[in-house]
Parts: sequence; C-alpha cells; structure tokens
Amino acid sequence: MLRHTVYVPAWQGFTLRDMLSPPVAAPAPFPFQEAHQTAFHTARSAIYHLFRKLAAAGRQTVLVPDYHMGNEIRAIRAAGAEIRVFHIGPDGQPDLDQVRRLCGAGVDVLFTIHYAGWPQPIRALRAVCDEHGVALVEDCALSLLSESGGAPLGSFGDYAVFCLYKTLPVLDGGLLVQNRDPFEELTALALERTGRAFEWGQAAELWVERTRGRMPALGAALSTCKRRVGALLTALRVERIPVGDIGFNPAHSRIAMSAWSRHLLARSQCIEIRCKRRSNFLLLAGELAQAGIAPWLALEEGVCPLFYPLLVKDKSAAAQALRRRGIIATELWNRGDPECAVHEGAGSRFLRRHLLELPIHQDVDETQLRYIARCVTDLNLSLDGAGSYPHGFRGAGTVRPHAAA
Repeated sequence: MLRHTVYVPAWQGFTLRDMLSPPVAAPAPFPFQEAHQTAFHTARSAIYHLFRKLAAAGRQTVLVPDYHMGNEIRAIRAAGAEIRVFHIGPDGQPDLDQVRRLCGAGVDVLFTIHYAGWPQPIRALRAVCDEHGVALVEDCALSLLSESGGAPLGSFGDYAVFCLYKTLPVLDGGLLVQNRDPFEELTALALERTGRAFEWGQAAELWVERTRGRMPALGAALSTCKRRVGALLTALRVERIPVGDIGFNPAHSRIAMSAWSRHLLARSQCIEIRCKRRSNFLLLAGELAQAGIAPWLALEEGVCPLFYPLLVKDKSAAAQALRRRGIIATELWNRGDPECAVHEGAGSRFLRRHLLELPIHQDVDETQLRYIARCVTDLNLSLDGAGSYPHGFRGAGTVRPHAAA
C-alpha cells in the first residue's frame, strides 16, 4: 500500500480535546439559538419532514435548481411534492428571469441552494417569493456560518436546512430552522436515537482521518484496522446508520442528531473555524495565483468557504491524480437526480464535469496548503482557455492573495 509523506483529508476530523474541552462561553451564532429548530441525523431528513408539512398545507409544487446533489430532490419528491427545475449558470448563479417567470406560473415553494459557502442572490430571490406568494426554503447544507450583506444565510427564507458535520467537528446533524409560519409539530417531533454503534464508528473515522493528516503512516495503519473492524461488524450484522452520500431512505428520516454531536456542538469554536477556513482559502489562492490559477469564485466578504472550488479539465482524472499524492479532493455532485437530468442546462452540466473541491478546512495547515498548490500546478490540472468556458464565463479572475480574512 502506498504511503504518503503528506496526507490531506477531505473533511475536518475529531480529537479527544474536542470532546473534553469545556463548552464555549460566547453565545452560539445563528442558527443554533433559534426558537423553532429540529436536529435530525441528516439534512435530507429535515428536508423530507418539512416538505411533507408544506405539501399537506397545499404547497406541493416546488421549484429546484438543476445543479444539486440529488438526495435533497429525492427527499422532496418522497414527501409528495411535484418538482420543477430552474437553471444555474457556470458562475453558480440562477437565471433570475426564469425564476421569476416560473414563480409566477403556479409554483408554491422555491428551494434555493447556497453552493460551498457562497450565497445565492438571496435578497432578489426573497423579493420574487414575496411578489408571488411563494415560500422560500434555503438549503444551507454547504454554507453554515456564511453571511450575505451582514445577515446569516438561512435567515432570509421562511425555512432553512443546515448540515452541521460538513463544517464542524461533529459526527452528524441536519438542522431544520423555521423562521416564518412554523409547523409546531416539527419543533416537537419525537425522534429516535442514532445508537452507540454509529457514534463510536463515526468518532473513530474522524479521529483516524485527523491522525492521518498529522501522521500519514500511522493514520494509514489505523485506517486499515478500522476497515477490518467495520467489515467484522458488517459480518456480524451490526446495524449502523450512516451519513454522507447514501441516497435517501424515508425509514431513516425520524432519527435524531446523536448525543455526542450535541455535546461536541456546544464545544465548537464556530468563529475560529470560520476565520481559519477563510485564511486557508486565501493562502491557497495566493499560492495558486503565482501560477496564474484562480478559484471558481473569489472569496467574498461573509463567506465561510466549505472548500476551495477549482475548475479542472477533467474532474475524475484530477481527483485521482491528487489522491495518488495524498490529497483527498471532493468530487461534489457528478450527477444529480436522474428524473431532473433531462432539464439540466449548460451551466449545471459544466459544473458537474469541471468543478473540483480542494480541502481548506480548519485541520489543514500551511505546509499542506502549499503542498496542494504545488501538486495542482505540477499536474497541470486547472481548466484554462476562453473556449473551455460556456457563455464567456472565465472564473474568478484576478486573485488578491493578501486580502483580509
């Protein structure tokens, strides 16, 4: 088995310090203090239960973006909704004229997704919804701790959904927040426990990945041991409810966020995590700028970046090349919901083929970031040339590596 001198995991990990540290004294940021919130095991469960209530209230026609993961759309459809699709451009922004036209043609709910921490034109979308009497749901699964114009993402919509474990060192967690017209039954919804097998297994996974990021050889050995333990538990038919890209199963939709995640959430340094992700983004952007490589989108004020989004020539080939060098990039959303595929526009198809997500989470250090930049440059992965971009889109343009975090 290949051993790397550098290993950069795709996601942040977990340490005993995270578990044993005292709770954070400062007030928790949005959305953790909101009155009408429900903490599910995964965000797709929150989506499912919200849209069941909306459908029962007569809001059954839902407008969704063509650039999506797929599981969230399957959850909406399983809740009894009818799906309509609007287009996202290669810059990650919606066609507002199309959204306005569709919202005026019998749509009940607009479901918008904030991509990797960058906001949609949320005030304009709010205005369209208000004009046509359409409920607005913000999918903030990739955008926890991000803001737009000084206001947190998730606070503009009637309802919002967050995926906690994508940003914070917790095991699981999909948070539903109801800002307007709350369904009280959802706030008081009785949910089932995740079980100790999941908690121990997920904690081990996150601890091993973080260890591997600091000590690659030891971490690789621990990872091998963990896989063998997992295979044994599977052979013994020990049920573990997973997280991640696992599809959508309504039978798992009434599972709560784990007790361990609640414990860790109270100890998560959200402000420091946000600052670290921003500074990591800027450091990597500065390194890549020396080779003339810009991110898909420049870092805006208020954005808590989930990844460093890089446009590459071939997403799968680029991810494999980086993995061989110990960098675990994320191939986000290669495919969406199959039933929506026929309605996809050129922008969504472009992003599915070319947008690769590089790790810049809070566990990545300066040495690893410089190593990522060197590998991206040496492997010549970046997409370039005007003819490669649809509709004249040219990415983020000039990078200012010394911009304030």
